[in-house]
Amino acid sequence: MFSVYKDYAPPFGMIAPFFVIGSIFFLLGTLFLLMLDPAKGHFDPLIAGWVHWFLLGFVMMIIFGAMAQLIPVVVEVGHHSVDLYYVIWPLLLTGTLAMVAGFWVWPAVLPYGGLLVLTAMLIYLYDTLMTLRKVENVTLTVKTAVAANLFLTTGIVVGFVMTLAIGAGVDVDISWWLGTHAVLVLGGYVVLTIMGLSLILLPMFGLAHGFDERPVELSFNLMLGGVLLHLFSTMIGFAFGRFAAIFVMIVAIGLYLWQVYLIYNVRARKENDIWARSMFFGYGSLVVAVLLAIPAAIFGGERLILASGWFLILGFVTFLITGHLYKIIPFLVWFERYSPLVGKQRVPMLQEMYPKGMADMEFAFSATGVVVAGLGILFGLRDLYYGGVILLIVGAGFMLASVKWMLSFGKTE
Repeated sequence: MFSVYKDYAPPFGMIAPFFVIGSIFFLLGTLFLLMLDPAKGHFDPLIAGWVHWFLLGFVMMIIFGAMAQLIPVVVEVGHHSVDLYYVIWPLLLTGTLAMVAGFWVWPAVLPYGGLLVLTAMLIYLYDTLMTLRKVENVTLTVKTAVAANLFLTTGIVVGFVMTLAIGAGVDVDISWWLGTHAVLVLGGYVVLTIMGLSLILLPMFGLAHGFDERPVELSFNLMLGGVLLHLFSTMIGFAFGRFAAIFVMIVAIGLYLWQVYLIYNVRARKENDIWARSMFFGYGSLVVAVLLAIPAAIFGGERLILASGWFLILGFVTFLITGHLYKIIPFLVWFERYSPLVGKQRVPMLQEMYPKGMADMEFAFSATGVVVAGLGILFGLRDLYYGGVILLIVGAGFMLASVKWMLSFGKTE
């Protein structure tokens, strides 16, 4: 376990917009799923625009907000320049909207949106790396944060070059570089970030102690090697290297799942609250995504690729984010509003600071929607897909309402 130091945390009001904007993007992103045809390939501009809407507007926005609060209080150093977060979310927001508009209606604005997103990422990278430079105890979490942010920057640069190819006619083989762009962002940044934070958040929220960390250490090294192998193989045109890299990353994910099992196996808190159920569903979706990715890598197949990506993004990444929001937001609100009152008056418990009824509804609708729509994608059944999406939309509505409820907790007290 670790200590948490309030002196290093940035003002919560500075970070709250990340959570609100991310939740709005989540809801609108589920609505936009109704525009997509699951029978079309992953090169369809509508799908490409939706992926960037969801990953940049929801996933990255929430992760940036969470990391802004968690990194300083965990590694016990202050931000290098915390005021930069006042400009990060407007740049990321504007850039995401411009990029999606470029994919959907106006290709000429795509490079400008990409440039705004790249600028936001570079500012975030600068503050994060300069903050981590001051850390004396270099843990695996610190290593994953450094590697993940470098991969993110590389992935965004690759993506920016691809936007120049679409919007400005630059000669780049988009079909060849697309896979590496996805590997750098999803495998290099999102998965590595989740790995690093898991060593903090899973033991903290599950009250787990004394578990073996060697699986995640090996998983980190393999994921690092797999992403680098995929990048260099793309650069030199080595197709087999890209193929081998995918399997290295699959093994890394398998080891990471084993690490998660070890942590859950020794956790003291056995309550299956909204966080625990979200983690179970999220990691279960990751297993499904990997099982679909293996035959997709060997035999190909558009449905397998799309279904694997669906369970990876909507199942694994989404539920790990939404599940942790029910812990992180109450924790940060409590930290900001109630920690100074400890010992002076009664303060609420964290489990009192999230709306249990809305959270249960969000989980039920969202989890059912992911499964139903995923089956629709896998078997090419449009009606099943759209039925699942409607359930997801309802779940996302409950998620946005829950976030607003948690952020406003205690303001009227």
